[in-house]
Amino acid sequence: RLQRMSVPYVVLDQNPRPGDSWRNRYDCLHLHDPIFANHLPHLPLPDHWPLWMHKDQMAHWLDVYASAMEVNFWGSSTCSSASWDATQKQWLVKVSREGSEVTLRPKHLVLATGLYGSPMMPELQNRESFKGEVMHSSAYKNGKSYQGKKAVVVGSNTSAHDIAEDLWECGAEVTMVQRSATMVIHIDTQLETVFDLYNDAAQAKGITTEEADLKSTTMPYRIVTELQKKRCKEIKEKDAEYYKQLEDAGFRLDFGEDESANIMMFLRRGCGYYFDTGASDLIIKREVQLKHGSVTGLSGSGCVLSDGQTLDAELVVMATGYRPLNEAVEKFLGKEVSAKLGRVWGLGSNIGPNDPGPWQGELRNMWKPTAQEGLWVQGGNLGLSRNYSKYLALQLQARFLGLPTVVYAASCESETELSVAQRGG
Repeated sequence: RLQRMSVPYVVLDQNPRPGDSWRNRYDCLHLHDPIFANHLPHLPLPDHWPLWMHKDQMAHWLDVYASAMEVNFWGSSTCSSASWDATQKQWLVKVSREGSEVTLRPKHLVLATGLYGSPMMPELQNRESFKGEVMHSSAYKNGKSYQGKKAVVVGSNTSAHDIAEDLWECGAEVTMVQRSATMVIHIDTQLETVFDLYNDAAQAKGITTEEADLKSTTMPYRIVTELQKKRCKEIKEKDAEYYKQLEDAGFRLDFGEDESANIMMFLRRGCGYYFDTGASDLIIKREVQLKHGSVTGLSGSGCVLSDGQTLDAELVVMATGYRPLNEAVEKFLGKEVSAKLGRVWGLGSNIGPNDPGPWQGELRNMWKPTAQEGLWVQGGNLGLSRNYSKYLALQLQARFLGLPTVVYAASCESETELSVAQRGG
């Protein structure tokens, strides 16, 4: 976006090549959004590619895209620190680039590192006594070396299901430990009920990706919530037998605190669901075993659950999620900036523990001025990133051109909130 707007910029990535973040994920990973929802700006994905892209296809495409669009990409570049100079109105960014130290002084800093921080790896008692392997899901590659071995996967969201299915396909004996209830939706049902603006039928009507993005952007989130409640009811009725079979197998289902299903889970907390590409059928058929609770420790031959039960294992994969983005921000921007930025993502619905109020009406601190001058956040899935990158880039272009950019504050109930809002929070 900035390249085509003639706004100077540089993209910093700790990996050597564009797309390496996808390349480095587990081998069986496929995108869980259909290809027509994942186009990048100005250069759509090839129309002969499969509906559900493999992660390596996405990685290769990002490499091609960066080259074709002449993106100013600095690979093997790590930001060690960044500080805001309030006098000069610019950042002082220290970068280690291919072993050399470089200092940058941009007016704006965009965090595009994803919605999460570092892997959340629970402390496990007696870990040193375990004779097998234990790893976070982010370190898992494939199950080829675990044929005939016992594996435990802790967690029940997307990565946990994908890894459990991959291990089973490689011949391992797999047990999933479900820590909390999870929203599951069959991938075909997700396709039928979410992407009507982007699918083949929409394209046949002449609706372009850009038009679909605009239509989706103009829908207020309060209305989206009510529509998703209606969709949730339809899903439960349509796939009632499917959900009964899962519950009969012992799987604990969650459709959201207000029965608004996975879309609102994504917008409020960014987790808690799985698009079923096959693993649920393995659970229904008891080919992947299911336990409940959490893993509190390890023994020489396996893992220990919170109820004292032990599971034999030669591999334990902790699909336990990631820490908040603010912790990663604090690491290189400092506590003061992280605190000023505040919570990222969520709508302020005050529904559930991870989306406290007050109501925002839009995703919190995403693609707009934040309380920290010159700091912006870009993220979400590929569709949201494509769509809202335009609005973020336009705001940066306006500032580069010296155009007036008044930031309007929402009405606030306290002087503290007003202060933050006036600064763009």
